[in-house]
Amino acid sequence: MRRLLLLVCMVVFVETMLYSALVPLLPAYAHEFGLSKSAAGFLVGAYAAGAVLGALPGGIAAARWGPRRALLFGLAIMGLASLAFGFAGDAWSLGLARLVQGLGGSLAWAGALTWLIAGTPRERRGEMLGTAIGSAIFGALLGPAIGALAHHVGPRPVFVGLAGLSVLLGAWALQLPPADAEPPRRGAIMRALHEPQVLGALWLMTIPALVFGIVGVLAPLALDDAGWSAAAIAVAWIASAAIEMVIAPLIGRVSDRRGRLLPLRVALGGAVVVLVAFALAERPAAVVPVLVLSGVTFGAFWAPAMALLADAAERMGLALGLAFGLMNAAWGAGNALGPPIGGALADAATDALPYSLAALICAGTLVFLLIGTRDLRVPESP
Repeated sequence: MRRLLLLVCMVVFVETMLYSALVPLLPAYAHEFGLSKSAAGFLVGAYAAGAVLGALPGGIAAARWGPRRALLFGLAIMGLASLAFGFAGDAWSLGLARLVQGLGGSLAWAGALTWLIAGTPRERRGEMLGTAIGSAIFGALLGPAIGALAHHVGPRPVFVGLAGLSVLLGAWALQLPPADAEPPRRGAIMRALHEPQVLGALWLMTIPALVFGIVGVLAPLALDDAGWSAAAIAVAWIASAAIEMVIAPLIGRVSDRRGRLLPLRVALGGAVVVLVAFALAERPAAVVPVLVLSGVTFGAFWAPAMALLADAAERMGLALGLAFGLMNAAWGAGNALGPPIGGALADAATDALPYSLAALICAGTLVFLLIGTRDLRVPESP
């Protein structure tokens, strides 16, 4: 079990490192190719759009052919797309490479998490998922540093190296015994989408993806306008992700012991405060502390929401591969829509508008979790 957990942690670490490497590179690409905020948002959101495209195929592959095969296929796609990104020479090539990276990452996540949860007792799901999320956050922590390195030495050697890591992880996966396939039942996805607990869990994974997407476009561009270098922007993201990485396993453990909804309510309340602060912040001295806090509040959603989804899948007999495929679709939808919509609203008005609208979404969801949780049919403790 420990070897498998370590492999899963390394897979999600590399995938999120690949995803977040764009943050310090974004201002340079925006200047080089003359991108507006909305165009930059489409470039950021291309990765998540690819995750949406790969979500259900990845979930079906993990269920029908086994999670190890889905993981291997996802790693192969990630590696090839990393090479393409490193050698891309225009905005369209960069966007297409990001799209394919996201597709491969979606397959890799579905395979890795299905493999992990298949061997984890229910009472430890939150803890195991929190540990995996902590590793993913560590990847998000190092991603901006990798992007800053690519800014200084050129993207080709850096992204060729990331492609090599995908190959090594695939070789490692082949050394571990595979989990059994779990062929999905006919009509399982439609039944899942009529289940309130599944829909609630998916929405609670869409929200942090949406707000992370908005922040991932507007905050680095705001810091760049204030004269910050790519390295300085990377340091700001690293500080945020470092705190998030530490608390993720703890939040997962709390969800195992105190119920899935308690940490989600706290996260929603914190998200409202942080988004309002982003809307009011104008100078880097205000933006950076809020950015650091955002890692804590936005990152607190993942482990309890994913465990909530796994609980629902077990209760209704949904194949775990399909459950995590739906999870990737929810994350991808939020992160695909957040950057371009946030950028377009900021172009039309100011950065305060998308932040304020996101705060209203979080506030409405919090009200529902406080007074309407019976509709989710969720026990307060696992």
